[in-house]
Amino acid sequence: MGAANTPPLQCRNLRIGVPGRLLVDDLDLDVAPGEFVAVLGQNGAGKSLTLLTLAGLRAAETGDVRLAGRNIFSAPRQWAAQRLALLPQVIDDIFPATVLDTVLIGRHPHIGRLQWESAEDHRIALNSLQLMRLEAMAERDILTLSGGERRRLAIAQVLTQAPDVYLLDEPTNHLDPQHQLEALHLFRAAADRGATVIATLHDVNLAARFADRCLLLFGDGRWKAGPREAVLNETVLSELYSIGMETVPWRAHDLFVASSDNEAL
Repeated sequence: MGAANTPPLQCRNLRIGVPGRLLVDDLDLDVAPGEFVAVLGQNGAGKSLTLLTLAGLRAAETGDVRLAGRNIFSAPRQWAAQRLALLPQVIDDIFPATVLDTVLIGRHPHIGRLQWESAEDHRIALNSLQLMRLEAMAERDILTLSGGERRRLAIAQVLTQAPDVYLLDEPTNHLDPQHQLEALHLFRAAADRGATVIATLHDVNLAARFADRCLLLFGDGRWKAGPREAVLNETVLSELYSIGMETVPWRAHDLFVASSDNEAL
């Protein structure tokens, strides 16, 4: 495959596990420019570990991950960070810093070792804060932010990084419905402009609304990937979540809800 046709992110024969338990077995996945892939599964199914492995931050038991055709485990970290951004599920702030200084961290992969942020870096950072409605807080100490405000700042930081590939671990964590939708619209727009987005989500309906494809992790090695229309249905989702899932008509679409009798399968 020529360089022009190389997927931004791909993995082959990927095996992911924890001591005594196989979570993902023999995963093959190619994600193209412009695609938004939602990763779904129960708690403990391996969603976060899969993202960490795809980011090159956790070794796989077997298999290969390639970023722009290059083995991510051996690629220089700055080179990888210019092309891939990871939004972790949890961020711990130990030292005080301003909101602006924190969002500017997203520009560090694009800056030389002895260089300072340029006016263009500041413009990009301030634009990301504006997108997340945080521009008025630029000089605030991050230790004074609420959980939702801190999550929006983390999203602004990865937007400031401006990578080719976004790996997002529960991007809607701590966000109210308005900010959940605003954040996912921003990443959907990034995909529409050619970026690659892979996001773990707990809300099936958000996945159905924003994703092109879904990767379902069953937590026992099994996985299923495909277009959202093909894999998001009552039968597959009931097996995935070990509870009956039903579709409820809503406007021109169906919503997925847990069965009202709440009986586990």
